[in-house]
Amino acid sequence: MSKFLSKSHLSLKAYVPGEQPTDKRYIKLNTNESPFPPSKKAIAAVKREATSLNLYSDPSAKSLKRAIAKYYGVQEKEVTVTNGSDEALAFCFMAFCDSTTPMAFFDVTYGFYKVYAELFGIPSEIVKLKDDFTADFDGLKKTKGNVIIANPNAQTGIFESLEAVEDLIKSKKDKVVIIDEAYCDFGGESAANLVKKYENAIVVSTFSKSRNLAGGRIGFVIANENLILDLEKMKYSFNPYSLGRIPLVAAKAAIEDVGYFKECVGEIKKAREYTVAALKELGFEVLPSLANFVLCKTDKMDGKSLYLALKEKGILCRYLGEERIKDYVRITIGTKKQMRTLIEVLGEIL
Repeated sequence: MSKFLSKSHLSLKAYVPGEQPTDKRYIKLNTNESPFPPSKKAIAAVKREATSLNLYSDPSAKSLKRAIAKYYGVQEKEVTVTNGSDEALAFCFMAFCDSTTPMAFFDVTYGFYKVYAELFGIPSEIVKLKDDFTADFDGLKKTKGNVIIANPNAQTGIFESLEAVEDLIKSKKDKVVIIDEAYCDFGGESAANLVKKYENAIVVSTFSKSRNLAGGRIGFVIANENLILDLEKMKYSFNPYSLGRIPLVAAKAAIEDVGYFKECVGEIKKAREYTVAALKELGFEVLPSLANFVLCKTDKMDGKSLYLALKEKGILCRYLGEERIKDYVRITIGTKKQMRTLIEVLGEIL
C-alpha cells in the first residue's frame, strides 16, 4: 500500500472474491455462478439495446422496477435496483448504520458484511451460529443494532423458516432487518411479502445466481417505500447511472422469462440432490443446503488439501479458511455432467 492511504483504512481487510483463472480450463464450481447461459430473450434484448450505448441509461430504471414489482407482487415504489446486490448491501450499511448504530450478523456468513462494517466505520455485533450451523435468532434479538442475515446462509446453504425471520423482524421493530436472498430461488421462500407488513424489513436479491446473469451485475431491493427513498438517496449521491442500458434490458427480459428460469432452477435442484447423495456415499458430511452450493467435509483430508487436490485435477471449488469451517469446502452446483465428473474425481482423490 502507498503512504497516501487514509489511516482509517490501514487495517481494512478487503473481501477476497473467488478465483477467475485464465491459465487453463477448469470445471468452475467456486463462485456460485449458474452453469446455464442467460435467457434467449435476455440475449435478444441485449442485441437490440447495443445500438443505443451512446446514450445514458435510465437512472430511475422504471421498466426494470416495474417488472420486479410485478413478479414479487409489490408496488414499483417498493423496489430499487443496484449494480449487483453487493452495492445494495453497501447502501444499506451507509443509510442505516453509523459509529453509534452497529450492524449485527452471524460469524459464518457472507464475508462482505464484515468488510462493509470496517469500511464505513460501523461497529459489528457478531453472533455465533449454533453448533449445527443453524441460526441463533435469540442471539440476534439481543443485539443493539440493525441486523443482516443471508437466507439461505451464504456459506452454509441452510435456510431458516419465514416464521423465524418474521419473529426476528418483529423483535427488532426499532431497527432495520435486512434479508439477503441471493440464493433463495433454489429452494427457499422469499420474505418479500413481509415488507407489506413491517416498515423495518428489507429484502435484497440478485440476478447473478438463479437468473444466470452474474456478469451483468444486477441487484435489487424490496422494502417499504420510505426505506427505498433512503437507499436511493445513497444511490444518487454515489452513482445515479450505476446500471448501464445492457444490464437493465437483460434483467427485465430475464425476470419475465419465467419458464426458462424455472427450467434452470429445476435442473440445479436435481443436480444438487444427486451431488448430496453421492458425496454422502463417499463418506462426506454435507450441510443441508437450499442454495446452489453445498458445504461439505471429509475426515480423510483437510479442507485446504482437498481444494488443492481438486484444483490440480482441473476442478475449482472454494476453500474459505475461516476457523469454524476450515475443514470444509464449498462446492457450487453445476450441470449434472459436471457434478458426475466431480464425484468421479473425488473418488480418485480419496
